[in-house]
Amino acid sequence: MSLTDRKPDRTVRPAVSARKVAIMAVFIALSAVGSLIKLPSPLGTVALDSAPGFFTAVAFGGWLGFVVAAVGHLLTSAIAGFPLTLPLHLLIALGMGICAQVFCWLGRRGTVGMVAGLVVTAVLNSFGLGLVVLPVGGWGMYVASVPSLLVGAVVNLVIATIAYYAVRNTRLVN
Repeated sequence: MSLTDRKPDRTVRPAVSARKVAIMAVFIALSAVGSLIKLPSPLGTVALDSAPGFFTAVAFGGWLGFVVAAVGHLLTSAIAGFPLTLPLHLLIALGMGICAQVFCWLGRRGTVGMVAGLVVTAVLNSFGLGLVVLPVGGWGMYVASVPSLLVGAVVNLVIATIAYYAVRNTRLVN
C-alpha cells in the first residue's frame, strides 16, 4: 500500500473548532466592553476586562480563557495608550492568561476549589503581576498600584464566579 492509496483519516479533528472560535469571539467582545469600564488606579489599566476571560476559563477551558484574558488586557491597555510600554503590557497579558489558567484549574474542583481559585488568582493578579511595574516605577509605583489591582482582580473574579454558578448546570457550558 503506497501513500497515495491511503484514504484520509476523517476522525482527526482540528485543534480549534468553529465553536471554540465563536466562544472566544463573543467573550473577547465582552472584554472589549469591559475594558471601557475603568476602576480608579494609578496605571489607568484596571478595568472589568478580565471577568469574561476568567468566566471563559472556568466554563469552557483554560486555553480559551487564556486567550480571552490576554486579549482583554491588551484592549484595555491600548485604550489607555499602553502606559507601561507595549513590551510590559505583552508580559502582563501573558500573566493574565496564566491567571485564567490557574482559575480554571482550581475553579473546576468544586466550591472549595472555586474559593481557593478566587483567592490564589486575586493574589497572583495583584501582587504577582504588579511586580511588572518595578522596572518602570520602582517600589513606590508597585505599592501604589497593588491596592487597585487587588480590588480589580476581586471584582472581576467575583463577576466571573457568579456568572459561572448561574449557568454551570445549563446546556450553555455542558
